[in-house]
Amino acid sequence: MSKKRGLSLDEKREKMLQIFYESQNFFLLKELEKLGPKKGVISQSVKDVVQSLVDDDLVSKDKIGTSVYFWSLPSCAGNQLRTVYKKLEADLQTSKKRHVELVEQCKNLKKGREESDEREEALEELKATEQKHKELKEELAQYADNDPATVETMRNAVQVAHAAANRWTDNIFTLRQWCSNNFPQAKEQLHHLYSEVGITDDFDYLELPAAVPLPPVDSV
Repeated sequence: MSKKRGLSLDEKREKMLQIFYESQNFFLLKELEKLGPKKGVISQSVKDVVQSLVDDDLVSKDKIGTSVYFWSLPSCAGNQLRTVYKKLEADLQTSKKRHVELVEQCKNLKKGREESDEREEALEELKATEQKHKELKEELAQYADNDPATVETMRNAVQVAHAAANRWTDNIFTLRQWCSNNFPQAKEQLHHLYSEVGITDDFDYLELPAAVPLPPVDSV
């Protein structure tokens, strides 16, 4: 025998509404949790189902003293449905009006755009102009390296890199002098270690190459 299928959320909501409509009474949550199983809604899910009905304004909820009561009358549900219907009807009318406006706007936009030899020629000319614009942009990109602003940016970057390299060179000289002063007996070992890491006798500060003049703007 196949296992009995449980109720869906919509089915549970319908069952709980039946409790309210049939009794037309006020209930505490613990009372609803006892009545729910009689309709096939397990007590553990009653709270969430009732809260979903409250959120949709199908069940009213109010605190009286220290207790919270729930109720729902068929007339209240009818009023709620009528309110929803009126809202949907208003939205529908608004959408219909907007549709008419868009159709009219579409017709107006088509005016002057009818197919003709002049229109075809204009479109072809536009297409050719756009293609030429694209080609000119690609050609201009090839000269980007000669742009004065780009050259100036590269020159500044070289200066920053040069200053950083010489700063580290100065640090290396300072460290090498410190090692020589504190470990004079290890002169040969230190010299061998320096050579292994690239600090040879010709190791020195870098000289910044002479600045290359920027090309005149007209030549770019």
